[in-house]
Amino acid sequence: MVRDLKYLLPIAVMILAIGIVIYMQPDSGRVQHMDDSGVTSEKVSEVVNANNKFAFDLYSKYRVKYNERNVFFSPYSISTALAMTYEGARGKTAEEIRSVFHFPEDNSARRSGMARIYNELNKGSNSYELKTANALWAQKDYPFLSEYFNITQNYYGGNVTNLDFMGDSAGARSKINAWAEDQTNGRIKNLLSENPDPTTRLILTNAIYFKGKWLMQFDKSSTREMDFWVSNNTSVKVQMMALSGQKGSYAETEDMQILELPYEGEDLSMLILLPREKSIDRLETSLNAEKLSELKGKLQISKVTVLLPRFRFETAYSMAEDLKELGMPTALGNEADFSGMTGAKDLYIGEVVHKAFVEVNEEGTEAAAATEVGMKTASVEISNSFIADHPFIFIIQQKDTGNILFIGRVINPNE
Repeated sequence: MVRDLKYLLPIAVMILAIGIVIYMQPDSGRVQHMDDSGVTSEKVSEVVNANNKFAFDLYSKYRVKYNERNVFFSPYSISTALAMTYEGARGKTAEEIRSVFHFPEDNSARRSGMARIYNELNKGSNSYELKTANALWAQKDYPFLSEYFNITQNYYGGNVTNLDFMGDSAGARSKINAWAEDQTNGRIKNLLSENPDPTTRLILTNAIYFKGKWLMQFDKSSTREMDFWVSNNTSVKVQMMALSGQKGSYAETEDMQILELPYEGEDLSMLILLPREKSIDRLETSLNAEKLSELKGKLQISKVTVLLPRFRFETAYSMAEDLKELGMPTALGNEADFSGMTGAKDLYIGEVVHKAFVEVNEEGTEAAAATEVGMKTASVEISNSFIADHPFIFIIQQKDTGNILFIGRVINPNE
């Protein structure tokens, strides 16, 4: 945590992750307090560890799949929506989802932990805006189990709205898109790009929104053009922001430099992991949730000069095959068992799409992410400079729990 800092940066950080949208089909506004009674710090840690492990599992896959490209997504958004889905899974389907997302098997630990994190994200602050929301949109008259809806309402805030996907899919799409736009302060429009298929039976949505200011200020007048090395032999011109001589949380190892940039209020921060070599490969290969925790333990208050590029890029991922390969093929096929939702084995996950946007500059940071899931029937010598002029990883986290809300890498700030 950075302390004794003199300046506040009027940077608006806007992180929006519109979460998982799950279409479930037959085979052929106001913040609520969730039920976190019985929760313990250990149960919260179990859920945070699960989310962070999934974050690095997916990151490891995408660093290879999208070689030499920027990566950015919201593991919290994806995990939260799939946790609601998992509540209705049974048998092998549930086992595979739990394995991929590392969910605690104990219902009390998982549900109370999720509920406490939901409440913490929605607690409100005078220093920043942060909220998350879930909603379920059900085909009217379809025989869902009330027990399933009660669970999603009590622990996830996933209140149910009945729609008519069969008779008015355009109207259903309009209402869901309006909800998504409202929950993200207008940043995510047209979450559903097409009308839901008439055989849709349930859509689950998750949204996360953050707006805050840096605790340390970048001096806009100090921004200048510099080279950013996308590889050992190739550079591009970027606008490099500067932060000089401020005290910050900083550490070094033989292989990398680690910097933590807190947001006003110091409940959230951005971690930046910068390899010493211009290639990011070795850092990515060795990084996981446990390694990140070890690296954060090395952070100490130091006087540091920071150079960080402006960057802005968008990402889009089709995740159905990725989740199959990560270990949950049953949920995405005709053998899926989501009988916890309807009492019958009549639903399976079809399509999973995640889209994200991030921009960092002197005036602010904006980030947006959207996920759509279609469910159908059947240290070394200390240096005083942190110069991010080559690929790096960045993470936005809750400082007290370490819960990763967003993770990404910058290979080319101009991409």
